[in-house]
Amino acid sequence: MDARLISFGLIEIGGHRFEHDVVLEGGVVRRRKKGASKAYRDRYGHTPLSPDEAIPWSARRLIIGTGVSGQLPIMPELYEEARRRGVEIVAEPTEVACRLLQAADPRDVAAVLHVTC
Repeated sequence: MDARLISFGLIEIGGHRFEHDVVLEGGVVRRRKKGASKAYRDRYGHTPLSPDEAIPWSARRLIIGTGVSGQLPIMPELYEEARRRGVEIVAEPTEVACRLLQAADPRDVAAVLHVTC
């Protein structure tokens, strides 16, 4: 899938630009709804990625773009849930995550991409 981080807060996927975090699953792009993770913000100093969100578990591999400077916290419980489901998690700064997505078969991967910090 053609994905690239344009700048802080801006990502382009398949020729469409987004100014918010996105989730990719089955070739479909949707907005990340992080409301379920906001309860953990005080613990992390930033809204983390938690298993309480609608995580795209349908693929064997989940690529997580952790932001421009890699600051998105990922809760340990998310890794535990991935292990339980047999899903490999690859967490990298979003620019690197986009390159990984470009090289991957969209049927084998899903992604959560954070576009700011």
